[in-house]
Amino acid sequence: MVAWSLAAQQAYDMVLKGGHVIDPKNGISRVMDVAVAGGRIARVGPNIPAAEARRTADVAGLYVTPGLIDIHVHVYAGTGLKGVLTGDSSVYPDGFSFRTGVTTMVDAGSSGWRNFADFRQRVIDRARTRVLALVNIVGGGMGPGSENDPKEMDPEAAARVAKAHPDAVVGFKTAHYSGEGWHSVDNAVKAGTLAHLPVMVDFGTLTKERNLATLLVEKLRPGDIYTHCYAPHREELLETGKLNPAMEGGRKRGVLFDVGHGGGSFFWWVAVPAFEQKFPPDTISTDLHTGSMNAGMKDLPNVMSKILNLGAPLEDVIRMSTWKPAQVIKRPQLGHLDVGAEADITVLRLDRGQFGLVDSAGARKSGDRLLVAEMTIRRGAVVWDLDGRATQDWRTFPYKKGVWRK
Repeated sequence: MVAWSLAAQQAYDMVLKGGHVIDPKNGISRVMDVAVAGGRIARVGPNIPAAEARRTADVAGLYVTPGLIDIHVHVYAGTGLKGVLTGDSSVYPDGFSFRTGVTTMVDAGSSGWRNFADFRQRVIDRARTRVLALVNIVGGGMGPGSENDPKEMDPEAAARVAKAHPDAVVGFKTAHYSGEGWHSVDNAVKAGTLAHLPVMVDFGTLTKERNLATLLVEKLRPGDIYTHCYAPHREELLETGKLNPAMEGGRKRGVLFDVGHGGGSFFWWVAVPAFEQKFPPDTISTDLHTGSMNAGMKDLPNVMSKILNLGAPLEDVIRMSTWKPAQVIKRPQLGHLDVGAEADITVLRLDRGQFGLVDSAGARKSGDRLLVAEMTIRRGAVVWDLDGRATQDWRTFPYKKGVWRK
């Protein structure tokens, strides 16, 4: 009877105690506890009794947020293809996501309408990370030698793939096009219109006809995404030091602007004046691949730290990495801590001091705040715990039978 009563009192699998909860969807930014039960958020409130949980994690002094959403990654690994994002340049999601606080990744066009099924069975369906996808308008995705071929850009085929995989496909991608005309953008937008989904554009190479103003003010629709917004490659910043008026024009039209840091798409000499001219991003993302992860980009908390040190309030930085990307990809069930929502939670530590934050060129800007992923919870399970906050001291730990212990 005593054992039954104890179990009955333990309504929660875990309670995160004493953290500063930031939940942008619900307008929460204060010290509260978060309880998890059955893989879902069970309660958010002050002073949830520890006795009601099977285990507690002391997260006082830390920030508790919805699981981070990285809206621009490349995770189509394992194909054996060398030097391309449909292969060795991609990163397996679970090996990188949880240790950086990320619970949801959106692969940004690594696979196209022809090889998406392979990407799904090879990566998406095997990952513990929630992996979603923007399908490339090019049939072979970001593979060898096809991104400039208009014959490979089939909006009807891309839309069919999206409709066949509504649980995994959240939009379309066009990238790296260096040919003439608007084939890549027009076909991607047509696919988006057919499937009622957004398009993300990595604009590629400018020509006299292919310019930023036409793209942002005429071609893209409200809700479409311009990634690499702090790159200089498409005249985002003019020689005068002023932001290209097309950027503001696109924002007024409803186009969304994504960081997409990557290995060559975030530069302090663009980002600093953009912020000075009051042009923050809508979403923060990494453009994760094997080149960017070991260079200036590092991981999503590092990119978030850059936006924080540019002057964005912490609550805005969390919103740009949780609730806003969930809205952009039309997944309103993600990016918040609503009771009943799947328990994807990130615990962040905000360090204060002097830190070097490096851009895609290798240039350093000093910052006084740095975000670090302390704990990641996916579907209610602790999948990353930097300092062992969700476990107990080894002297009282209930080791499994057969594990040697003196």
